[in-house]
Amino acid sequence: MKKLLRLISLPLLLTAFTASAWDYAGHRTVNQLALQSLPADFPAFAKTPAARERIAFLAGEPDRWRNTQDHTLGHVNEPDHFFDLDYLAGFGLTAETISPFRYEFIGQLAAARAKKPDIEPIRDPAKDANFVRQFFGFLPWAINEHYSKLKSEFSYLKTFEAHGGTADEIRSAQENILYTMGVMGHYVGDLTQPLHTTKHFNGWLGDNPKDYTTWPRFHSWIDGGYLDKVGMKAEELYPKVRRAKPVADANSGNLGIFKPVMNVLVAQNRMVEPLYILNQRHKLSAEEDTAREGKAFLTEQLLKGGQFLGDIWLTAWQTAPEDKFLQSSLAKRKLKAGK
Repeated sequence: MKKLLRLISLPLLLTAFTASAWDYAGHRTVNQLALQSLPADFPAFAKTPAARERIAFLAGEPDRWRNTQDHTLGHVNEPDHFFDLDYLAGFGLTAETISPFRYEFIGQLAAARAKKPDIEPIRDPAKDANFVRQFFGFLPWAINEHYSKLKSEFSYLKTFEAHGGTADEIRSAQENILYTMGVMGHYVGDLTQPLHTTKHFNGWLGDNPKDYTTWPRFHSWIDGGYLDKVGMKAEELYPKVRRAKPVADANSGNLGIFKPVMNVLVAQNRMVEPLYILNQRHKLSAEEDTAREGKAFLTEQLLKGGQFLGDIWLTAWQTAPEDKFLQSSLAKRKLKAGK
């Protein structure tokens, strides 16, 4: 292992890499921790053994979409997994000034590039068949959009339950909710893997005065290789889980949770250098008993993901509005059936 750590410190060539945050076990853990945080009055259908397994399994779904070579799917899927905060300043933007609307944000980038075409990141066609690298990610938008979908699904479930929905309609609505809960958990897990918030996602890129690792497998080691070696189970973290609470500033201006998500992303970006320092100090060794600080750091990140995800689920359920259109349709159906 010491030989490996010496190799990590060498200035190796940064290779092309399609990042995924945590491995499947890590993403399952985030969803399981979120389930553990839910209060007793959260809808019971989401907490049955079958539902819990469904939600945990779906944590890996967005990574499974990579099993096809279709570049058009990669184009919409890949950038939803990360957001490289380092690039914002080059476009004259900050975490506070970027638009919460996905396509308007793309317009902001385009407007800046029209004035200064050489703004990084510059797309390398030989390494980017999916046409995504010039955007440097859409993770906050992906989470916020899934939140709004979940809120919508809770809205029509509540309406079906209260105004005469059939058993099949209610069951279908519940299944939709389980799917969205599980899939969105993947992106919240991505959010709390610090390497998904930076251009230094797979070894330090560019100027490197502090001599951080440029090892091109650093990302995969953090995602799961290290925790797999030292051992980690979701149950170990259950005693640390607090009860889910509403997301502060949710739904302000009818913009969902974009601002709270960006706040979390900025906080996670601050963890990038501490992660590299842990590696530099040989605290991410899987073979030295005195160098296991990395496990505490990474499991804390998983816990942060699970807690925030549980908060998001709770907020979507609690703030789901009445579906007036569906309520009217059900009332008309009931009148028609009574004739």
